[in-house]
Amino acid sequence: MATLAVGDKAPDFNAKDQNGKAVSLGDFKGKNVILYFYPKDDTPGCTAEACSFRDNYQSLISQGFEVIGVSTDDEKSHKKFETKYSLPFTLIADESKEIVEAYGVWVEKNMYGKKYMGTARKTFLINGDGIIDKIIDKVDTKNSSQQILDVLK
Repeated sequence: MATLAVGDKAPDFNAKDQNGKAVSLGDFKGKNVILYFYPKDDTPGCTAEACSFRDNYQSLISQGFEVIGVSTDDEKSHKKFETKYSLPFTLIADESKEIVEAYGVWVEKNMYGKKYMGTARKTFLINGDGIIDKIIDKVDTKNSSQQILDVLK
């Protein structure tokens, strides 16, 4: 499993978005990317995080960022999530778990004493050269976009 650090080259990926369109990190060359990983569509924490990005989307775009969410849900689930909450950004379907593994966010979790594998909530800020500038390990779901805007100050 990868352990990525600030200054590392962000792993490229090829996957489908909520519209079935092929997307790769390379498509965003020259742009700053907020690549955020979340466990599951339409759950309370993940919805709060996505809506935070939605509500501050114009501020993030004006700072030169593109927002990309990644979970292991399928395209259909992402489309439903996007539509329900009017999400204006790309959601990547990583059903094969290649992206979550490449970014080191497919981890063992523990809920009520039961261990299972799942996606850790983590955000990577990637510059236009594909280098990781910042990693946010402790995501505040309700204020996730503000965490990023604060980092940029």
